[in-house]
Amino acid sequence: MDIGSAIRTIRKQKQITIMQMCEGTGLSKGFISNVENNKTSPSIATLESIADYLNVPLPYLLLTPEQRMNVVRKHERQETTAGSGQIKVQHLTAKGAMRMSIVELPPGASTGISKHVGEESHLILQGKIRAEQGEDVELLEEGDSFTWNAIVPHEVANIGDEPAIVLIAVSKELDLDQLWNA
Repeated sequence: MDIGSAIRTIRKQKQITIMQMCEGTGLSKGFISNVENNKTSPSIATLESIADYLNVPLPYLLLTPEQRMNVVRKHERQETTAGSGQIKVQHLTAKGAMRMSIVELPPGASTGISKHVGEESHLILQGKIRAEQGEDVELLEEGDSFTWNAIVPHEVANIGDEPAIVLIAVSKELDLDQLWNA
């Protein structure tokens, strides 16, 4: 764990000198330097004092780089197709058990009936769709949203005359091995 680098980065971003941090936390210059260089492991109480002074939540200092914010710029999005190449999928972001995509269905296109572990939330950004799950059938249009348990067979179809664009967030539970390696 690289707590020291996180502390140094935050301190520098906030334009705080080591001396100011010493005065604000009551810690010595040598100790703070050793912490920032990962030469000593501070106690939780000391980390709490440092976090309070830097005005960041203590858990933030404990995150590994893989656990921090994941940014995907628009020009970096990966795109794939589904349904014989008719359906365009832009993969917006993914982290652990959660992923988010924008799906474009041309008029008349359908995802086909599918099922998988997890939950899905949909927001219709454009067009008109039919969402079916078991005996439930809903006609939805721009601005409407819905959520379902994806283990039950489901299908989304474009019933309009223009492309339907849907923002989809999928979350699934991970087993402990996946969670620690995510």
